[in-house]
Amino acid sequence: MKKRVLFIVNVDWFFLSHRLPIAQAAAEKGYEVHIATSLTQPINELENLGFHIHPIKLNRGKYDIFSILVYFFRIITLIPKIKPDLIHLVTIKPVLIGGIASRILRVPSVLYAISGMGYVFIGKSFFHKILRKLISVLYKFALNHKNSIVVFQNTTDKRDISHIANLDQSSCEMIKGSGVDINLYEVTDLPNGKPIIMFASRLIKDKGIYEFVNAAKDLVISENNALRFVIVGDIDPENQSSLSKQELQNWVDEGVIEHWGFQTDMFDVLSKASLVVLPSYREGLPKVLIEAAACGRAVLTTDVPGCRDAIIPNITGRLVPVRDASALKAEIKHLISDRGLLTKMGVEGRKLAVENFDLSFVIQKHLNLYQSLIRNIS
Repeated sequence: MKKRVLFIVNVDWFFLSHRLPIAQAAAEKGYEVHIATSLTQPINELENLGFHIHPIKLNRGKYDIFSILVYFFRIITLIPKIKPDLIHLVTIKPVLIGGIASRILRVPSVLYAISGMGYVFIGKSFFHKILRKLISVLYKFALNHKNSIVVFQNTTDKRDISHIANLDQSSCEMIKGSGVDINLYEVTDLPNGKPIIMFASRLIKDKGIYEFVNAAKDLVISENNALRFVIVGDIDPENQSSLSKQELQNWVDEGVIEHWGFQTDMFDVLSKASLVVLPSYREGLPKVLIEAAACGRAVLTTDVPGCRDAIIPNITGRLVPVRDASALKAEIKHLISDRGLLTKMGVEGRKLAVENFDLSFVIQKHLNLYQSLIRNIS
């Protein structure tokens, strides 16, 4: 009989962009793959990939008790119907809520994927402080299933959550990011013409979008429109810190930025950039930075967990202080003035991507963890 793996993920587009290759590899190895997630596209698009899909609506933007209880009830009633041998929990709410359900139901094995700490752990309000205390208590229960592995993407998250949840280090693994298919990317020459400084991400405050635009406003003026500032990605209405459509349109109308919208061919998009910028407040390990490295582009990002783990400072890119538009502006100006440095950083970035972020390694590592957990089932 096939072993059953159940992925519980917050939303389908995150699964497709960050976990699809792992699920496909598991299916090829003979696992029966189930996915419980919120749907933003027709269910048959996922079913046609050969998976069993279980729509579960999750309010990603709020921590209100009613929606969390509803989500918990749906998970705790779904799991016994599927009878998974292993549950793979991805993103914060599925990790917490699915982890608690897995312990209560005594699921045979669990793999927790910590893909970042989320806005709760960077917020400074009294509400965020209280919520952090509550979530810390939940982590301690949710992450301590007797047959489980916790996968981290960066060393800071591993240190912090290990401390919060009192984890045994033998149950912790480090897999840096979701990987990049090296075969789909190649190093291309920097484009000619006006240099493009590119921000590619969901358009939410925590990604540093306001710092990017503030730097762009100053540089568009000081450099006499010699630079192009491009935003790739869309707003995220379910996220409380998302841009509004009007804010985005105002920037376009002012001539500050170009908005290229949501894109799927990231090699084609990133290869048009001279410099890729992501001034995030905190990350797990941002995929766009390793995609940029894979196609030979220098990156400029913030000195925060996740972002600093995706580069070799001063070799493949540069780090600036978080929430500092002035420092970001100065570093953009410095880097973009030295085409030779950008090229050299891009070459080193490609080496980094090949040696550390190859998708085939990420897939095999997960399959090995699956096998290890399932072998432990008594």
